[in-house]
This record gives sequence, structure tokens and C-alpha cells, in this order.
Amino acid sequence: MPTDRTVVGDHPDIVHPRAIPFIVVHLSCLAAFWTGVTWQALALCVGLYWLRIFAIGAGYHRYFSHKAYSTSRAFQFVLAWLSQSTAQNSVIWWAAMHRNHHLYSDTALDTHSPRRRGFVYAHVGWIFDRRHVDPDLVRVADLTRYPELVWLKRFELVPAVTTAALCYLIAGWSGLVVGFLWSTVLVYHATFCINSLAHVHGKRRYVTGDDSRNNWLLALFTMGEGWHNNHHAWQSSVRQGHRWWEADATFQILRALSWIGLVWDLKAPPEALLRGEHRPGARVIERAAEQLASRFNPEPIAHAIAAALHGPELAALQERLADAQHRSAEALSSLMHLPQMPSREEILARARAMLAKTPCLDEIVDRAHDMLLAAVGARLAGVGS
Repeated sequence: MPTDRTVVGDHPDIVHPRAIPFIVVHLSCLAAFWTGVTWQALALCVGLYWLRIFAIGAGYHRYFSHKAYSTSRAFQFVLAWLSQSTAQNSVIWWAAMHRNHHLYSDTALDTHSPRRRGFVYAHVGWIFDRRHVDPDLVRVADLTRYPELVWLKRFELVPAVTTAALCYLIAGWSGLVVGFLWSTVLVYHATFCINSLAHVHGKRRYVTGDDSRNNWLLALFTMGEGWHNNHHAWQSSVRQGHRWWEADATFQILRALSWIGLVWDLKAPPEALLRGEHRPGARVIERAAEQLASRFNPEPIAHAIAAALHGPELAALQERLADAQHRSAEALSSLMHLPQMPSREEILARARAMLAKTPCLDEIVDRAHDMLLAAVGARLAGVGS
């Protein structure tokens, strides 16, 4: 099973060749000292930023990754072209990586989790990791059946190079550097902020089993992508701003496009979710329970219990734990009166402080309680041995 560490025969600490253009694009922005900054180039920069941020949200993300709406094959290609003009690899690669992120969000197998590998890695470091060069194409079999998307995967930089050439023809070298390169770098980091900042700063409306958060400032700069906790709660929704005041320009544009028939079947979040009555799935409950249990360190708890017990009592407990094997909660039930062991009420209070309102709170607390008992029991079994 893969882990969050180096895979055998792999070297994630060495920059792979495909990451070099990413570095070059950043460094080339400094060429503006020689080309100057013209108003035409600045206009191109602003226009391309907003056009391509829309392409990220409407194309790469909501359509290719989540199929949050339907469209024609022709407009699908337009979305793919616009998306790849951002130089963020092919729609097939992007969708495969993003689907992997949702499957393992903030676990050891997540591609870019601040909790697991730190903020810098989640924001930009993962790009330099060789393990992310070739995605799992099984996850995007629905996309690889289109020859034109496979062609774009093979020649993934063609849309970006074409856009760069147009910028040069319109505004010269300043158009290329300021219009294309500056806007490309801005789009890069606006997108990456969803991977990093939106899992660190903001508020959580829903229990999602991960660290996704709603961040209004990011939502403004990314045309709605900053409502990240909303998105993780219902991934297939084309609408990520769940309240009337949550600005989601990408959704509004897609809704306008639906009026003229370019897109259709815009999927919405269920009313039960919006009312806070939706019960998350078993996997989300399990991950939320793991998050809650991890707030209590079993090591000092086990040592405190061992210190509070006399020798024969500890030996008897360890014997019961050995007999119980995977049923540590049963063996420790007689110790719940000890002040060293957090009570269910304490765990419930912590859950109310850290988790969003959910109808399955008691279920999460009970599961976290069992997890904590099992962890403490495993450590008690080894005390003194």
C-alpha cells in the first residue's frame, strides 16, 4: 500500500524535468524590467486572469473533475482548451489528481494536504514531486474515451503557447511577459491557495471528515472556488456558494450559459444539506471520528492510568486487555471512572467545539470514544513490558 513517504525506487526530493517550465515561467516574469509595462499588457493580464480563473473553476474543476453539469462535445473542447491555456497540465491529468484528492482528502494518501506535509508542500511543493507526474488514468476513464482530450493530453502546452503568441502579437514583448506570464503566475497561485489556505483558514459549515474550509476572500479571487467546505460537502454541485451572500461568479456565468443552451443539467446541492439535516456517509463519519480522537493523546493518558493503578491491578488490566485483543473498550470499561480517562461528555464537548453542526454528532463521538479507548488500551498493554 502506498504511503505518504518515498516510494521504493522513487526520488521525490529531486526536481523532475516537467517541473522546470514552472520555475522558468516564474523567473521570466522579471523580464518586465526590460520590456516595460504598457496599459495594453496590463489589460491583457487582468482579462486573462479572470478568463482563465473561470476556466479553472468551470472547466478543470466543476466539469472535468466532478461532472457538475453537462455540455456538448464542442463546448467541452472549448472548456478544455481554455483550461489548458493556464499551463496547469491537461484536463485528464488535472481531473485525475483532483479526484484522488477528494478520495483521500487530508489523509496520508492526499496529493496536497497541509495537515500531512505542511503548508508549503500543499501549496507548491507537490508540483516538484515525481510521484505526481503520471496520474492514475483509471480514475478518468470517462475522459480518455474522447480522442480530442487525449490529443490535448499529448500536446498539453499547445493552448498555453498559442495564448502566449497571441499576447505577443497584440502587445509585443510586454504583452508576452506582463499579459501572459504575469497572469499565468497569478492564476497558478490563486488555484494553489485552494489546496493550501482553504484547508487551513476559514470556517466549516459541514462535517466533511477533512480540513476543508470556506474562505470568502479566496472565493472572491477565484470566482467561487473559495467556498471549499461547501464543495467538499457536496462535490457534484455546480453551485459552491450555498448562501445567497456567498459570491460564486463561476456558477452565475454557467447559469447564464444555460439560458442560451451551451450548458445544461446544472446539479444543485440537496435541500437537506442546505438545512443541515443531511447525514454524511460512513467514510466521512469515520474520518471525522479519527480527527476527534486525535485531539486526545493516548500516550500520557495510558501512563497516567498505569501510575494510578497498583501493581496487581495493572497486571490484571493488562491480562484483560490481552484476552480482549481488539475489544479494548470492553476491557477498559471498568476504568471509565478514573479521572485520567476522558469521559464521553468531554469528548462530546470537544466535538461541539471543533465540528460543524451535524445530525450524526453522537455517532461520531461514540466512534471517537471507542478509538481513544482502543489506542489507550494498546499502550497500557505494553506498559512495563
